[in-house]
Amino acid sequence: MQIQVHSDNHIEGSVRLVEWVSASVASKLERFDDELTRIVVHLHDDNGAKAGAYDKRCQIEARPKGLQPISVTHKAESLEQAVDGSIEKLHNALEHQFGKLRSKRVTPLHADEASDIPGQDALLQEDFLAEEQLRAV
Repeated sequence: MQIQVHSDNHIEGSVRLVEWVSASVASKLERFDDELTRIVVHLHDDNGAKAGAYDKRCQIEARPKGLQPISVTHKAESLEQAVDGSIEKLHNALEHQFGKLRSKRVTPLHADEASDIPGQDALLQEDFLAEEQLRAV
């Protein structure tokens, strides 16, 4: 899974920030590592240089293999809270998405799977042997 971090002009995109965000995303979403191709994180300060409540925004877009991208956004008073909140939202969204896909893969018992019924092999073998004895006569 590839992780990209982008920030606007009001947030200094230092190497340390990119490493922290990448490590946070990777550690909290590692169970989806095989199912995602890329995660793109956008950090934004809505008020710029001015202070304000809930003015830090983190948007994360995840690209699952073979599916449409999933995007979540979280606003908070600090960048750390915004990142943590958006990671939590994305984790829940991915759990929901992949949970639905897993439940669709479970199918009811089909006629061709009847051999999985206990004792079914013995009955089939008896029928086969009976037919063989009739042919031999």
